[in-house]
Amino acid sequence: MLAIVLRLFILLELAVYSALAWHFLDATALAAGLYAVVGVLGLRLWIAGLTYAFAWFHHSPSPTLGIWQAIRMFFGECAAFILNFVLVSPFERFWMGTDRLTPTGERPPLLLIHGYGCSRAAWWWLRRRLEQAGWAVATISLEPIYTSIENYVAPVSRRVDEVLAATGAHQLVLVGHSMGGLVARAYLRTHGVAKVIRLITLGTPHLGSELAKYGIGENARQMTPGSSWLVALASEEPRVDTLNVYSPHDSYVLPQSNLDFSGSQRRTIDGLGHLSMLYSPRVAMALLDGLEEQKMGSADGGQ
Repeated sequence: MLAIVLRLFILLELAVYSALAWHFLDATALAAGLYAVVGVLGLRLWIAGLTYAFAWFHHSPSPTLGIWQAIRMFFGECAAFILNFVLVSPFERFWMGTDRLTPTGERPPLLLIHGYGCSRAAWWWLRRRLEQAGWAVATISLEPIYTSIENYVAPVSRRVDEVLAATGAHQLVLVGHSMGGLVARAYLRTHGVAKVIRLITLGTPHLGSELAKYGIGENARQMTPGSSWLVALASEEPRVDTLNVYSPHDSYVLPQSNLDFSGSQRRTIDGLGHLSMLYSPRVAMALLDGLEEQKMGSADGGQ
């Protein structure tokens, strides 16, 4: 569903920008098309800039970045935004295909849970890296996009059972980006830890985000700092071995101190934006290191 909406929105944008260029600039068809492409990209740059401006007013203390590091971070986030919402997510079937699930042997399979306003296509790059490292990786698209996080628990539960059946495993690792980490925690609150050996969260607003106040849907309301939903989740969920990976320079989770998750192992990655985590070799390495640590820990525990 998200892919269709994004394609229609991009087509509408291109038509509007082309018409404006033709009417006001007397552009040729080719020039109008070029103006339209620039308009599509420019809007995404503006959105990325707006989030960083918002982040500046709500940031928490974090390591200082040099000017060139900050510039690379900003344009890296812009590139991730364009890649995710213009090139990959609108054409999910082309980029993603079906999940390739086979018996996993000693390694538990992974279930990747995307964040707010995204789909399974958000995992395109990281899924490839994890599969190349020998992990069986499953994904899920959560729909509808704007609803209560509780409404995602049942489809996640069904997908967990499907993945375990397909791989012959007894437990899996849940990996959630952004809101996906909260969805995973909500699943654990409802269904317990019997089928989950580890939770890994990437850039998850465990304590909410100021940016969520301007989001659409019940899930955005639930992610506002101090919401009754977040308070209840923290008090009622069972705990499982958890790795919390995040950037102290996140541009969506504000203040960045709200990325903290009490009781979890923590791994911070400086100079990285929120969406950039999905396309970062440093995040891929942190994920793989965390998975290998879990695998070794499980092996030691079984001796």
